[in-house]
Amino acid sequence: MDLIRKYMPSREDMARNKYLAPIAHRFLSPELWRFTRRSVPRGVALGLFAAFIIPVGQIFLAAFLALPSRANVPLAALVTFVTNPFTLPFWLVVANKVGHFTLRIDADGPALANVAMDSGAWAMMVDFFEMAGTTAFGFIVLAVVGAALGWIISGWIWRAVVWRRRAKRLKVMEARLDQRLGSQ
Repeated sequence: MDLIRKYMPSREDMARNKYLAPIAHRFLSPELWRFTRRSVPRGVALGLFAAFIIPVGQIFLAAFLALPSRANVPLAALVTFVTNPFTLPFWLVVANKVGHFTLRIDADGPALANVAMDSGAWAMMVDFFEMAGTTAFGFIVLAVVGAALGWIISGWIWRAVVWRRRAKRLKVMEARLDQRLGSQ
């Protein structure tokens, strides 16, 4: 968490952004910047949803979605970097495979629809639109499933971190108590 806090923009930095200026008063709300057990999973889920649902402007979408749901705004914006220009080819292939698997489109689908379109430019157009449609549907599936998994996993990680901190504090308190009782 300290590493995330070190590199995330401050509330004032986001308030000075010219695109966010009309609603900057909403972003300055402290509840949107706290790391709590409810806001962290919401921020992760919204960030993953926005990352896969649109290719451009996902940071702003995540920030806008975080406002009404009271999610952690900087974490939602940070998680959107799962899809970036370097990882986009990988996610395109994954989305295409997920779309084909989900829709169960086989190779005979376009041929059965219209035999006259099987040659030349029409065949290329049909193949392109089939691939674009299955990829877009794959991104929708990735957005929904990724958001759900992100919410569940971040909740588990949050609980593990809190449990570890509590155990550490209990050990320190126990050592102090043993020291006090041993010296008497």
